[in-house]
Amino acid sequence: MNTQATGADWRFDRDAVGTFVFSRCIFDAQTGIAELGYRFDDSPEFVEVVTVPGAPFTLDAEREQAIAAALRLLHLIAGVSYYKAAVPKTIVIEGEAIDRPTADFLTMVYENGLGEFAYRNGLQLRGEIQFPVGDTSKASAQSLGLRHHALVAIGGGKDSLVSIESLRNIGVDQTVTWIGGSQLIRACAERTGLPTLNLGRAISPLLFEINREGAWNGHIPVTAINSAIMTLAAIVLGYDQVVFSNERSSSYGSLIEGTGEVNHQWSKGWAFEDAFAAYVQDRIAADLSYYSLLRPLSELAVARQFTRTDHYDAHFSSCNRNFHILGERPVNRWCGACPKCHFVFLALAPFMSKPRLVSIFGRNLLDDESQTAGFDALLEYRDHKPFECVGEGKESRAAMTALTERPEWQHDAIVQRFAREIRPQLSGEDLRVSCLLHRSDDAHRIPPTVADALFAYWDRA
Repeated sequence: MNTQATGADWRFDRDAVGTFVFSRCIFDAQTGIAELGYRFDDSPEFVEVVTVPGAPFTLDAEREQAIAAALRLLHLIAGVSYYKAAVPKTIVIEGEAIDRPTADFLTMVYENGLGEFAYRNGLQLRGEIQFPVGDTSKASAQSLGLRHHALVAIGGGKDSLVSIESLRNIGVDQTVTWIGGSQLIRACAERTGLPTLNLGRAISPLLFEINREGAWNGHIPVTAINSAIMTLAAIVLGYDQVVFSNERSSSYGSLIEGTGEVNHQWSKGWAFEDAFAAYVQDRIAADLSYYSLLRPLSELAVARQFTRTDHYDAHFSSCNRNFHILGERPVNRWCGACPKCHFVFLALAPFMSKPRLVSIFGRNLLDDESQTAGFDALLEYRDHKPFECVGEGKESRAAMTALTERPEWQHDAIVQRFAREIRPQLSGEDLRVSCLLHRSDDAHRIPPTVADALFAYWDRA
């Protein structure tokens, strides 16, 4: 394997960059290491390294071909982390050319996945991203005879834990899987008592260097990258399911006046899931299912499912400040001040006893007037939905309405203020939590055999 290239004489100037190059991608079955290479013009190569533990792997010809296709897809999707640094006009793909459907899929991922990035940086990317198309015809993927087993992504929060416990209860064999070195996620994964898999991802250190030199920076579609990494791992290991835990609320973004909808979690939404899953089955392995187990549920329905057990109360965290690549982390598992902390607290409150919830967070966020603006954003009151993975405004309004009717909550400062100032303005809107707990079965990719058992389990809640 080549090591990371360096270039002492090269200096990054985002405005002078003309070309972004996908230079190479290789996977070594003897080490389980994949290298993904990228360049700007004649820059040193940016090399990202992904590791699948368990090597050496013995692979037949069909699996090798599928791995090559999965690696290629990962290379192209993971490139978004580097492309965004300069957003050059020209894209070059060295080696095998891509066809029109692949280019269209990648354009969709880059345009939508970089939607928040573009908005915050004042950039116009729609119609500007042009992936080169070669005169190629791709054969349909074959079934590989993959083993019935699920790689289930865990992020340390309530959603993935609901998926894991749901699959456990319906008898689906699973390996709890995460990417990167988070000790919080590892502790949560080990708490499940199930087999675990820690996939490695090392971003090129050159990317951090050019960020300090003025590269464009901002939010990227991390779930799209992680989906491609786990797809590669599933093919290498011979498993037939890659499972995420994105609920239906993730398909809805923030409505920005004068701009329209900008979805922070676009790659968690249905449009990405459906397109990615179809691409995988058509181009990589016909018997590999990629799906979100929670797609039929709202965030509030997921919260209700989570409260069925207290097994993870002292271990889980949805606070994103725990998962920043750089920067400070909370002393405790919950910072108590970010949109994720606000939303998870509010979503759990209608279904969980007050002492239990306050014990999890270490304090009562709804009785702290300094948190008012944060909760207003969740309610979409005088502000838009935060750029975070939080539920829809109507879910927050329904949850807050429910708390105004609960003696243990109705005297807390933020609940009182909602009852006095905001709720009277919501006449005509259905604010019942019960209306948001219904399962939606018309847009998901859960395999039928899993879905039948899953829905029966949920209905017994």
